[in-house]
Amino acid sequence: MVEDLRLDSLEGVGPVTTRKLSDAGVHNVMDLIVRGPVEIAEITGMEKDTAEKIVNKARQHLVDGGLIAKHFTSATEIYKHRQSIGKITTGTNCLDTLFDGGIETQALTEVYGEFGCGKTQFAHTMSVMVQKPKEEGGLEGSVLYIDTENTFRPERIVSIAQAHEMDPEKVLDRIIVARAYNSAHQTLILEEAGPIIEENNIKLIVADSAVGLFRSEYLGRGTLSNRQQKLNHFVHLLSRIAETYNCAAIATNQVMASPDVFFGDPTRPIGGNVVAHTSTYRIYFKKSGKKRIARMVDSPHHPEEEVIFALGEAGVIDPEDAEKKTKKTTKKATTKKTKEPEVEATVESPEEPTETSEVEATSETSKVETASEVEPVEAPPVDAEVDNSEPVEE
Repeated sequence: MVEDLRLDSLEGVGPVTTRKLSDAGVHNVMDLIVRGPVEIAEITGMEKDTAEKIVNKARQHLVDGGLIAKHFTSATEIYKHRQSIGKITTGTNCLDTLFDGGIETQALTEVYGEFGCGKTQFAHTMSVMVQKPKEEGGLEGSVLYIDTENTFRPERIVSIAQAHEMDPEKVLDRIIVARAYNSAHQTLILEEAGPIIEENNIKLIVADSAVGLFRSEYLGRGTLSNRQQKLNHFVHLLSRIAETYNCAAIATNQVMASPDVFFGDPTRPIGGNVVAHTSTYRIYFKKSGKKRIARMVDSPHHPEEEVIFALGEAGVIDPEDAEKKTKKTTKKATTKKTKEPEVEATVESPEEPTETSEVEATSETSKVETASEVEPVEAPPVDAEVDNSEPVEE
């Protein structure tokens, strides 16, 4: 497989052209497809017609080998091919329903949202889930993690792996982290990722975040055009690598507040239409108290819907799991609290005498009331006798 992808295997590519391409960062036939004829001509200095011929030969070579689709295919063949596309489970029922089974390979999935909404936690979780066996929803592959904001934490990977009953050391060994220090370095990492993807069986590429360095370096409206061109090159390169090497790609994105929005959510993703059109799937994360909401904003076939998820030791989790943990903690707290009031209840027991005294008091008052009621009944007969006796004597 690797021998068939060498540059020497192409017709018309001699040792001089091979050396020129390898010096420019093109190491195999896949890289020719990913970079394209325009970029090949720019980085090697050859004419555009020559670069187009080399790229066309590389594409035909991959078509003959069955690595990419033919020029003209029926919808039935595309449908059968789509059925064999790999999916990476998110480990949650809610997000799996949103993605219709998981994150797809040969596609670019963009996740954007404000700070603290769970973008990096989602990227860490997917870096662990992709290493699971295929029977459990993984792809048994490695991860290429491009860290642009210094937010990758191996401790988080260890906790997520332990929560999913996986060996943390093996999980860490299969994650290759590339720290990008500027936007040019970020693009260079992706351009030279071809040999690393083949040697390490990379099945997931994570760019966290994809737009952060471009946003910090190109300031003002005067640099907007140049920034969008560089960003467009990076995002398209990421998308072509995912499609060519049959791996999944996740790009996290920052947001900005739109001041002209008076009603609704004013948050808008960075990158404009360049990033929006390139992304295959676009998901919006937002906070909702301790829980999070994920909404499918753009997709070729997924419906636009929202799901609720939470964050925990296992990364992204279902809200039901978070509620179960809170119930367990509250039960422990209540059992500790209920033991103390029992002693107080035994000390403050004299309640029965008060009830008996109240009963006696009520009985006494009832007697007094009955006595007072009897007296006026006895008085009238006496008066009647006195009144009757006087007329009899006369």
